Amino acid sequence: MKRLTWPSWMPIDPYILLLLGTVGVAALLPARGGAAEVASGASTVAIAFLFFLYGARLSTREALDGLKHWRLHVTVLACTFVVFPLLGLAARGLEPVFLSHSLYTGLLFLTLVPSTIQSSIAFTSMARGNVPAAICAGSFSSLAGIVITPLLAASLLGGSAGGFSADSLLKIVLQLLVPFVAGQLARRWIGAFVTRHKRILGLVDRSSILLVVYVAFSEGMVRGIWSQVSPLRLAGLLVVEAVLLAVMLLLTWYGAKALRFDRADRIAIQFAGSKKSLASGLPMASVLFGPEASLAVLPLMLFHQMQLMVCAVIAKRRSHDPVDEPAVTERRDEAIRTAVGTGTRSA
Repeated sequence: MKRLTWPSWMPIDPYILLLLGTVGVAALLPARGGAAEVASGASTVAIAFLFFLYGARLSTREALDGLKHWRLHVTVLACTFVVFPLLGLAARGLEPVFLSHSLYTGLLFLTLVPSTIQSSIAFTSMARGNVPAAICAGSFSSLAGIVITPLLAASLLGGSAGGFSADSLLKIVLQLLVPFVAGQLARRWIGAFVTRHKRILGLVDRSSILLVVYVAFSEGMVRGIWSQVSPLRLAGLLVVEAVLLAVMLLLTWYGAKALRFDRADRIAIQFAGSKKSLASGLPMASVLFGPEASLAVLPLMLFHQMQLMVCAVIAKRRSHDPVDEPAVTERRDEAIRTAVGTGTRSA
């Protein structure tokens, strides 16, 4: 039987359609009472398992080797946790005329979330960039974000983040960092299995995120917070996010050029430094914002789709750039060895 594939001309990631469908299900059939408690517990377990798999996939040796390219990783971390939040704070002037308070809070939270791993690797590979650097940069950003994102949320969002406390940070560490470390420790026994079954486990990844989305939006529906959002406000949010993404794509590319990075490194910096992770942001928002999490993650969901669409176009154009062929071959061989070691898919 011929395997069905998503049409290449379709601009929307099919997973985004699943996310939107999950939001629709939560709107029509929100979890209530005991069912809500069961769904919330299941989402907590699913996210912990998700980060356990992340830990099992990442090769410790490759991560340590990646530390040698410290200038690139510091640049990506600075873009993710310094430049992005500063732009988020600058957008405060758009409230309340252009953005409502709740949408601005979600936008600011979006700027505090760590970078992605999978899509950064995929687009860097497609554009013939430094794939090993993209793997390490995304992984370092995700690990740092487990601590940095809640601390930034506490200082910049204050009471808007659901009353941030040391207990909130502890919950995030227990839900994300501890399973990741456990996955790293178990890698010597299950690493080969994870690599062989990465497609099936990838479905587990995405199903976990869908469950978190359902729980967050169900709680929002039950509490009636969606009455705070109008179509005009959503349109304004899309415009603001489009400008935010454009600014970060330009800063990461030309800033890396000013710092004298070569073409392959600039590609990795651009794709790793301009993205935000839905997988990391959703569980953090559910802990930090509680019943307000559905509105808090809405800007992140929209930005996630926007960054995929725009970066796919950029990566395709970059793939046609003239580059030194021996260097490309060497990078490709290194990328293959790294991808095998981490069990991570490349485009």
